[in-house]
Amino acid sequence: MKETMFLGTYTKRESEGVYSITLDTEKQQLEELTLIAKADGPTYVGLSENQDILYAIDKVNGDGALSSFKKDDSGNYQLVASVSAPGAPPCYVGVDDQRGFLYTANYHKGEIAVIKTDKDGNLTLLDTVTHTGSSIHENQAGPHAHYSDLTPDHKYIVACDLGTDAVYTYSVSTDGKLTEVSRYDAKPGTGPRHIVFNPNGKVAYLFGELASVIVVLAYDATTGTFSELQTISTIPEEFTDFNGGAAIRVSKDGKFLYASNRGHDSIVVYKISPDGTTLEQIQLIASEGKIPRDFNLDPTEGFIIAAHQDSDNLTLFARNNETGLLSLIQKDVYAPECVCVYF
Repeated sequence: MKETMFLGTYTKRESEGVYSITLDTEKQQLEELTLIAKADGPTYVGLSENQDILYAIDKVNGDGALSSFKKDDSGNYQLVASVSAPGAPPCYVGVDDQRGFLYTANYHKGEIAVIKTDKDGNLTLLDTVTHTGSSIHENQAGPHAHYSDLTPDHKYIVACDLGTDAVYTYSVSTDGKLTEVSRYDAKPGTGPRHIVFNPNGKVAYLFGELASVIVVLAYDATTGTFSELQTISTIPEEFTDFNGGAAIRVSKDGKFLYASNRGHDSIVVYKISPDGTTLEQIQLIASEGKIPRDFNLDPTEGFIIAAHQDSDNLTLFARNNETGLLSLIQKDVYAPECVCVYF
């Protein structure tokens, strides 16, 4: 079987935009890297449900933007529309096909936004919210929104802000207006970056980029509130060089959690307790590249693909579905400046 994944990139050196690459699950190899959409710094991407529309972070005439691209007969994606504003571009895009909304987070502005889209990829800005505040780390002089996406039941939007050490829960109206309903304050210096939910919908796992920790959170789906259950490190205690947390993923069966370390350049694997409330580290494996900014499980969850921002390579791991453990297959697959792996 052949599976296609989409790669978001920086375009500071060799990359020209968004790429696709194929995973051949029988041969157990990555192949056929292809440029499918030209964009300026598409660091994060998303797809419509039928994969006809690609959404990518972009820059337009020097302004930060989110752009849409429609798939043509050759399988490439052609620019349809952009929503732009002065300043830096966003760093995340979440896709809400049910409502026809997109959700972005802007690190430099501390801002999250709601954008309307349609089957043709037209884009209209509906609302923005700018966070306020700071915290104790040198990278926390102001708000730095890093993630904005749906809760599992699609009832709320959750936004992680690295600069304010907070996780915000918002309701979103039918016309795309955001209203804050709750706020979880992490320990100072945590640096919330991304969050994933256990399939049971009652527990979430927050990656603290600055502290290199996973914070296990109880989640109340009725009120949209979070409360801390456990905090566990993603790096060895004796490692004192720079590290920044990056990507976090949970297996569909809710049994295993994965996270990547930039600096330590590794992927850490945790076994999740049956109720989802505690983590136990079972593996820490080298990512085989520099700065593993993102990784993802393929649809079969028999593989994990890690993308390295600084060494321009993808690493392919086999994943044991029973034990959750990873084993190296490929580590020299070229992908320039890759920072996002999307299925």
